[in-house]
Amino acid sequence: MPVSSSAPSPDASTSSPSSTPSRVRLPLPRVPFWAQILGGLVLGVLLGWAARHWEIDWLGTTLTKIGETFVQLLKLAVAPLVFFAIVISITNLRKVSNAARLATRTLLWFMVTSLIAVAIGLAIGLLTNPGSGTGLSASDGAEPESKGSWLDFLTGIVPTDVITPFTELNVLQIVFMAAVTGVAALQLGATAEPLLTLGESVLALLQKALWWIIRLAPLGSLGLIGTAIKDYGWDLISQYATFTADIYIGCALVLFGVYPLLLATVAKVNPVQFFRGAWPAIQLGFVSRSSVGTMPLTQKVTERLGVPREYASFAVPFGATTKMDGCASIYPAISAIFVAQIFGVDLHVGDYLLIAFVSVIGSAATAGLTGATVMLTLTLSTLGLPLAGVGLLLAIDPILDMMRTATNVAGQALVPVLVAARENILDLDAFHSAKSFSLDDLDHDDTPSRTHGDDTRPEPTHPLPA
Repeated sequence: MPVSSSAPSPDASTSSPSSTPSRVRLPLPRVPFWAQILGGLVLGVLLGWAARHWEIDWLGTTLTKIGETFVQLLKLAVAPLVFFAIVISITNLRKVSNAARLATRTLLWFMVTSLIAVAIGLAIGLLTNPGSGTGLSASDGAEPESKGSWLDFLTGIVPTDVITPFTELNVLQIVFMAAVTGVAALQLGATAEPLLTLGESVLALLQKALWWIIRLAPLGSLGLIGTAIKDYGWDLISQYATFTADIYIGCALVLFGVYPLLLATVAKVNPVQFFRGAWPAIQLGFVSRSSVGTMPLTQKVTERLGVPREYASFAVPFGATTKMDGCASIYPAISAIFVAQIFGVDLHVGDYLLIAFVSVIGSAATAGLTGATVMLTLTLSTLGLPLAGVGLLLAIDPILDMMRTATNVAGQALVPVLVAARENILDLDAFHSAKSFSLDDLDHDDTPSRTHGDDTRPEPTHPLPA
């Protein structure tokens, strides 16, 4: 019987592409950014301990170079990033209705949260006596190379030229020049549009470059924590056990106690949703130890939490340079008590009020960079305490700075949410849908612009009390 032409032949069936066995390739699992950072911290601790225990010089040098390179890359972008971010943030206020009201309320909440944080720091310091039983004495301290005083703070705001602040990375002077430029651009109106267009393009380029640096954060965390363990070891940490615990507990109380309470009572929103959306910036602040370096990520998570972009682009850059609940409130409060106890100086009620005053007014001196030496010397000099006390704290500073900066960054995202909620401009749908995301998600600027001018302002899903 003839074979039907429709029947497939054995050769044809075996040669058919559909019947050819295909090699199955399983996609590699994506490691979450928080897991990368955690892995870098754990590996850094192990390598730092190994370098110190077995005196492996080349390993210690490698860890130091990795950490220094990461911090240097962050600092490289700081000066132009701060300048253009502040300029654009001020000029963006022209797109915002009630801009003066928003700016005033933002600064007010900056001060309120700072006062709460410094009060918690003072209470913890008075309860635990961090300078007692450490085995440290006045002879162990040394005056720092850089100092802060009120005269330096006030006269140092205005630069002598336009180049030096950028070469010496004087962030406070850069903020001053940027603020003047932004206000002048607002006054000029259409004449300044070409400059603003250029500024927006430069800012976008800087932020893109910073994303690449941010991706190196797990490697940077390995180098930074490894260097701290290699240089100082666990013996030093045990000497400062109470002081270190005070800083971490104080920051934790503000971060996970005060902030959620404000979100629940003032903004009337779910604190868990806030932390779910803001966590990428908080964890990067912990690793990078730089509020300014984290600023672009902080702004993006703030927008994803429902804060209008025009307002967030004002509040976050100013917060990254002036809003420091960890470095400028909790830390100097506990440090002042620590230093006073080491040097045998009694502090009184007036001294504690001075600490609160310095924390609120002088917080801009921290400049959003790693470390808080300038703010600490400003506090000690105001109280008349020996500046040699700073030398006692420099060794342990890198470990403290991680938690301080995480608290700073959380506060810089918190205040815009509070103000936006109180002003009925918070997009509650966006807030309630906020969730944790990866850097790959953030690499694309797909956050919808939520303006709140007279013609484009959306009605809030659930009206909030004024």
